[in-house]
Amino acid sequence: MRLPVILVCCLTFTACGGSEPVVEIALHPTKSNILYVATNDYIYKTRDTGRTWENVSQGMTHSRVISLAIDPLLPANVYAGTKGDAIFKSFSGGQRWASQRKGLEGVTITAVVHEIRFAPGSGYHLFAATSMGVFESEDAGSNWTKRMEGIKEVLMVVTIDLDPNQPQTLYAGTSGGVYRSLDGAATWTKVNNGLVPQDVLQSSRALNVVKIRIDRHVPHTVYIATLKGLYKTTDGGESWQRIGESLPDQFFSDLVLDPVTPGVVYVTSRAGIHKSRDNGQTWTAINEGLTNLNVRALAISQTDPSTLYVGTNRAGLFRTRDGGRLWKPVPLVMAQPRS
Repeated sequence: MRLPVILVCCLTFTACGGSEPVVEIALHPTKSNILYVATNDYIYKTRDTGRTWENVSQGMTHSRVISLAIDPLLPANVYAGTKGDAIFKSFSGGQRWASQRKGLEGVTITAVVHEIRFAPGSGYHLFAATSMGVFESEDAGSNWTKRMEGIKEVLMVVTIDLDPNQPQTLYAGTSGGVYRSLDGAATWTKVNNGLVPQDVLQSSRALNVVKIRIDRHVPHTVYIATLKGLYKTTDGGESWQRIGESLPDQFFSDLVLDPVTPGVVYVTSRAGIHKSRDNGQTWTAINEGLTNLNVRALAISQTDPSTLYVGTNRAGLFRTRDGGRLWKPVPLVMAQPRS
């Protein structure tokens, strides 16, 4: 009679030797009760705002999932980028997954898919930032085409974003700085002025960009988080300024902009979460309630921006409903099997 109890223990993220790292979070675009998280091993989904969870990794390989994206128009379509096995897609809200690698043949053994982003207003037009460059799909992931014209110094693209007000404008963050496209990724131009000196770019000391986000409220304004600091441009990448130098850790892991309130920026690092309400000029630590400050991922609700989720390295998932004033743990406990 003890066997079911042991099984339930091992099917909880917080039991059997501690919490799993939460490395990625994806929130449903319209239903606040549905979200997905990825750990080092599996993808999990909740339909009840985190009270219970289910493993939704059927059809996935054992490659780690490090990026997730939900179709903004048909949210049952979910994409997962892996660390070495390209991209998988679920047409059923995560219940089953199928490989989406056509056009990625030959690079799937080593390709790491760091980020997947939708073109503004589209559910079928996507871009992927990978260790082998930028790839584009115009048919919901069925086919992928490499888009690296003009990016010559580096191959690894870690993050990508599209301007919601000018969809033909994209920025790509790489292991060697930032590139900009003004023609829908057909061609790219290096925009590293004030960011990466040429002698550094050509050395192993190049700046590593981990997240790039375009400010939808202020034209030509872009923020980037790197492993060596935080930067901002107000002229479309023509020049960059260092910001956040007073923050206690300059090794950043994530960056989020408030979709509704102008000027609100969140960044994460090994020192937890910091928030700016004035476009990055001043920062405040918002770590109340967190039991581990080594943050891996941050996600903000598009329907209620005062609600955010944070994934930590060893303490699981946390949620705030008040813009970060207080975080509460969200126990990642598996739902009981239906009898």
